Amino acid sequence: MQLARNLFLSPERTFKRKFREIILAVQIERHFTKAQIFTLYANQIYLGHGVYGFATGAEYYFGKKVRDLTVEEAAMLAALPKAPNNYSPIKNPGRALRRRNLVIDAMIAAGTISMSEGAAAKKIPIRLHIHDDPNSLAPYFVEEIRQYLEKKYGTEEVHEAGLRVYTTLDVDLQKAANAALLDGLADYERRHGWRARLQSNSSGASTGPYSSLEPSEAIAPGNYVHAEVMSVSPASALLTIGQYTASIGASDVSWTGRTLPQLLSVGDLAYVKILSIGPDFKARVGFEEDSGAQGALLAIDNATGEVKAMVGGRDFKQSKFNRATQALRQVGSSFKPYVYTAAIDQGATPEDTILDAPATFMTASGPYSPHNYDEKFEGEITLRHALAESRNVPAVKLAQHFGIKTVIGYTRRFGIGERIPAYLPIALGAAELTLLEHTSAFSAFPNDGIRAVPHYILKVTEYDGRILEQNYPAVQEAISLRTARIMTSMLREVILHGTGIAAARLKYPVAGKTGTTNNFTDAWFIGFSPSITCGVWVGFDEKKTLGNKETGARAALPIWMNFMATALPRERLGRDFLPIPEKMNQELAREVTSK
Repeated sequence: MQLARNLFLSPERTFKRKFREIILAVQIERHFTKAQIFTLYANQIYLGHGVYGFATGAEYYFGKKVRDLTVEEAAMLAALPKAPNNYSPIKNPGRALRRRNLVIDAMIAAGTISMSEGAAAKKIPIRLHIHDDPNSLAPYFVEEIRQYLEKKYGTEEVHEAGLRVYTTLDVDLQKAANAALLDGLADYERRHGWRARLQSNSSGASTGPYSSLEPSEAIAPGNYVHAEVMSVSPASALLTIGQYTASIGASDVSWTGRTLPQLLSVGDLAYVKILSIGPDFKARVGFEEDSGAQGALLAIDNATGEVKAMVGGRDFKQSKFNRATQALRQVGSSFKPYVYTAAIDQGATPEDTILDAPATFMTASGPYSPHNYDEKFEGEITLRHALAESRNVPAVKLAQHFGIKTVIGYTRRFGIGERIPAYLPIALGAAELTLLEHTSAFSAFPNDGIRAVPHYILKVTEYDGRILEQNYPAVQEAISLRTARIMTSMLREVILHGTGIAAARLKYPVAGKTGTTNNFTDAWFIGFSPSITCGVWVGFDEKKTLGNKETGARAALPIWMNFMATALPRERLGRDFLPIPEKMNQELAREVTSK
């Protein structure tokens, strides 16, 4: 009856479901032997943490095939079906141990093992070798979906009813996002030399976030992992990563300015990048560091709002906090497009001029005198140039002229719901936003002023295919087509001649805006092509400096470029941003002439 329910029915508690279960159970017994029924059951039973069946359970909990399990490991799996959550060796190790030993006692009583074998097995502590799903390229994305589903359908329904969830994730773009962020953080670390303190694995623990006993399936070129130091000499160090061994030489750590014995001790957990995999479980690695710097990346389809890639941090095992959706960080100059949008929509033109010169503004908290990043002033410049070069004084002047409350009102049109106080420094990005909101807002520029609400799920069905929910693009008009296309052309100028000029070498039509906060605590780049918008944030979880001159252009833009190098070739051949219609151009010309 349990097999009938697991295979064909939902866990709902109704007389109708129970009656159907009885009928199906009778049919199963007529067509299969007891051994066959038990085999089917063993391959379907839920064992906690999204794992179904003993074969999958053996791989997930112990990194083994079923036939290779020891007595105590097999008993641990057999202990789970009664209450997978209550007896989870991850969540409740003490309770799991007691339940496992009861199973061992039952095995002794049944005669499947001897008394001595059972006594020896009961003395062995639970030793897990957690094997995450190798197909889980996007753990932060999956966690967002899990939380949504559990809130809507309930924990039991999500984990035991066999729901099928069709998501918006693009696997190729997600792989590119993972690689771009981790490589970008590695470049940042090397720019600042050695600052990390290595953790030790001298206790032999194998269930922490930095376990050196990761399954071999997780070891792949391009991955960043922690390796245990087995021996150290002035010339080389021997490392182990799961079943693999690797060695690093003095030249591999020369960038740190230290020798191998100064850096490493036996038992340390070194942070390395897998460069290649060779025969006989040999790996070639690069020595890296993890100083605690974090980053996040989010990519959204402009037309549909589908989230195509999401990275919420450096390492999901280390920290489940999603910096793409949960972290509120000051956005710096990446806020300025909202100021210029308000100005353009209120009648200004890109060729209008504004004075970039020292200025003091009276605010409720006293006089406010903004400075430009280069501590220089350029005099009379166009709005187009002011945005491209991210000049601070012109942005504050525009916000004062059109009203900071007007500017904040425009952010609401873009779907930004966070509270933004109405004071002038907001024009330079003192507002705190999430990467999700900020990136979604920018997607309205290349989409002719229409913002598609971001979403992760296309469809959810029951095990038998019955649709529970199906999502279609939901759109909101943020700004007019005219304003959107003018702003797109101005943000294109950021790439062609402004702070984002490094991205000009991509040779595709892209636009965007850099962002840097005071003391270089947060680095941003939000940019887009005609079809996709991508946002990148780099910083520390605690608000401390990334280091001198770690601007959005230096810390975040290279990550964005590396990701877009994969995304852009998939654009429709020859696709470009749509031009401002001729009629609008004529209207703009008349406006400039009249001024």
